[in-house]
Amino acid sequence: MSLTKSKQPRKQRKRFFNAPLHIRHKFMSAPLSKELRKQYGTRSLPVRTGDTVMIMRGDFKGHEGRVVKVDLKKMRIHVEGVTRKRSDGTTVYIPIHPSKVMITKLDLSDERRRKVLERRKKEVKAHA
Repeated sequence: MSLTKSKQPRKQRKRFFNAPLHIRHKFMSAPLSKELRKQYGTRSLPVRTGDTVMIMRGDFKGHEGRVVKVDLKKMRIHVEGVTRKRSDGTTVYIPIHPSKVMITKLDLSDERRRKVLERRKKEVKAHA
């Protein structure tokens, strides 16, 4: 992938849909709730499995649940309790775009994620 930036929508779309996984991870960001925003000094973070999110748009608006799966290939997340029944009787998760949810509780079991939050908090204090 070249580093040149283009204004052409065709190339923008191409880069978006052909982005490598480490860049797609950044596309999977969701805004934090007001309490978390104040606590960590950052507006949004990439959604991870284990986070608790509230759905802000669509048929399941207002539903809160844990993120069960993050699908980087399809750019969607699966939330606990957001399911539908198939005609054969099996239940399947409904995929939701991460921009349509708000993170209400973070899963901080990963050390790297805690370091990201600390680094962002320092940056905010440095600019203030």
